[in-house]
Amino acid sequence: MARQEETPDLGIDSDKVCYVIVKARAFDAKDGVVESDYGGNPVDDAMYEVLEDHADDPTFQEVHDFIAELNEDEQWTLVALAWLGRGDAVLSEWPSLLAEARDAHNDRTAEYLLGMPMLGDLLEEGLARFGLTCEDFESGHL
Repeated sequence: MARQEETPDLGIDSDKVCYVIVKARAFDAKDGVVESDYGGNPVDDAMYEVLEDHADDPTFQEVHDFIAELNEDEQWTLVALAWLGRGDAVLSEWPSLLAEARDAHNDRTAEYLLGMPMLGDLLEEGLARFGLTCEDFESGHL
């Protein structure tokens, strides 16, 4: 009889990961700035500016601050989870992937993660490898 492998411990509350997924997707959905100053009333300009990625974007700042405030173990886990979702390893290699994330850790984890294209999708795919989803997660949960 084949021995079934046990799923490793994720090392972070999945609600925290889901929160980052939701916020990262909100940020990823934005376009680059087309016009830096619409010069009018936002209502008259069809509020296009909210769909653009400005340097002082509150969604970016919110998810950045959230990641930066996580403890180091949780930051390592987010990085490893993104790598897992990207296909850099399989779940059985989780301990070594986590060790690699720990070894690469610095004080710019939030910037590194937010610089990854499709971060929300990568984290979601990583969670799926653990058999977890964000179906029940509500963005205002945390």
